[in-house]
Amino acid sequence: MAHLHKKMKKGRPYYYIREIARVAGKPKVINQVYLGSPERMLEMATSSGEPCVKVQAQEFGALWLANLIEQEVGFSQIVDSVIDRGDKENGPTVGEYFLYAVFNRMIDARSKRALPEWYKSTAIQHIRPTQIDVLDSQHYWRKWERIEQKQLHEIAENFFQKLTKLESPSSDCFMFDTTNYYTYMASNTKSDLAKRGKNKAGKNWLRQIGVALLVSRDNQIPFYYREYEGNRHDSKLFARVMDQVIGAMHKHVGKQGNLTIVFDKGMNSEDNIKAIDIQEDIHFITTYSSYFAKDLVQIKLKKFQPIDIDKNRELSELGREDDRMLAWRTTGEYWGKERAVIVTYNPLTATRQRYSFEKKILSLQKTLFEMQNNIRKQKPHWRDKKLVIARHKKVCSKLHIPKDLYKIDVYLKDDRLHMNFRKNYYRIGRYINRFGKNILITDNMDWTTDEIVKASLDRYVVEEAFRQSKDEDLISLMPLRHWTDSKIRCHILTCIVALAYLQIIENRLKKAGLKITAHTSMDKMHTLHSCLMWHSQKRKPQRMIEEPDQIQSQIIEAFGFQVKRGVLQNIKG
Repeated sequence: MAHLHKKMKKGRPYYYIREIARVAGKPKVINQVYLGSPERMLEMATSSGEPCVKVQAQEFGALWLANLIEQEVGFSQIVDSVIDRGDKENGPTVGEYFLYAVFNRMIDARSKRALPEWYKSTAIQHIRPTQIDVLDSQHYWRKWERIEQKQLHEIAENFFQKLTKLESPSSDCFMFDTTNYYTYMASNTKSDLAKRGKNKAGKNWLRQIGVALLVSRDNQIPFYYREYEGNRHDSKLFARVMDQVIGAMHKHVGKQGNLTIVFDKGMNSEDNIKAIDIQEDIHFITTYSSYFAKDLVQIKLKKFQPIDIDKNRELSELGREDDRMLAWRTTGEYWGKERAVIVTYNPLTATRQRYSFEKKILSLQKTLFEMQNNIRKQKPHWRDKKLVIARHKKVCSKLHIPKDLYKIDVYLKDDRLHMNFRKNYYRIGRYINRFGKNILITDNMDWTTDEIVKASLDRYVVEEAFRQSKDEDLISLMPLRHWTDSKIRCHILTCIVALAYLQIIENRLKKAGLKITAHTSMDKMHTLHSCLMWHSQKRKPQRMIEEPDQIQSQIIEAFGFQVKRGVLQNIKG
């Protein structure tokens, strides 16, 4: 069977004609003819036989895959059911504008200004025809400016309900977390969302917008989100949206009772925990700051036991039992009630923290010697005891280490300032004992230690979603380049939908037995092209899909299709 095969060399496509036949029951290439670049193919086509006057390669695979999910979910129709077409409005609907932005976020995130040029390089007119030229920033702003906040929330709610029908979570456990996204919005630009706060990327001088996300533990699909002011603390945000979050959990699981929400220590204020306790059918698992439970992290490691998790089993098979995660369990009164308390210990994390700590101690020691030398030489600004002590505190704060790891003695003698210092080995030892340890608290008293630890570790599900949303190629929610709150909210919804679609793709591949991430699948499918060939004796061009490689074929087959003789076909016919 002959087919067109493409190889990428230094970013340029080169084509071959290959013939494949089964040899000893296995498909093998029995003949291969080099055609060259698209330009050379054009020259060959026009040199003899029926001339081919034009060849055009278009990005196909990733866009086709994204549209496949849209055909099931129908996000554009959901939007259009809420936002009516305006008077004298023509061209793509508001829902279609959203959808084409979602597709781009899933594949190769570009600015709204760059969308028309990007879509011109794709096979969008074959997959989902539209007016490409009107997919520009000005049209987007006009469309999105019409949408009110309550309408966006209605769209999101209808979208999550549709996801529940298609990908209903079977787990009774949900992960809740928050993050923030910085923006280069000017200080004098009016915005209720963009505020300065503690930025997780370390850019505290920039304004930022917060986003909260609720993700199902089993299928990792988001079922609730909310944008909020960038200067609002996590605990206060959690208190404000708690009823909505719990309502979303009940709605999407479809049952009452035995639901657990997992969140980190930034949200476990006393008022929030009491609000959860009032809900008889809601339980929680949260991390707890070792600063408020210093005795727990000093428990001897001989009391800890290995826990039954996949990572520990892998380490045991490799003969690395000493690297397994350990846990110790007790009970204690927290937030007015008896709770289960678990302290985990990860030797690998402890080793990394110890290495980092040793570098910080050496840096602090070097600084202290410099300070001592400056004082001994009576340099200007080094003759005031209060200033010297303040500088030591500032250095420790910059290194993110306690101020009592060295005993500092600054004193006057013979009318001159002197300074001595020595390590506080007791405090250093207790500080090192914290490395690799994490405290978990839950009201699921009947859960086993393994179950509690596994649920807490699965917080990576929502953390991974946030990491993906900050990817430069896929989703790319940050930095926000929108300057009004209405457009910011529309952009965030676009990214949440793209995130959900990518996760659905990953889940479908997993069901088909493929351990391929959404990022990898879109990256591979992004390079699958369709070719348009215009022949002089034919009025319409002929379309041919290039031969997919092994991984591309597996992805296509996972969705029930195959490429045969350059034609995409449904396997079931």
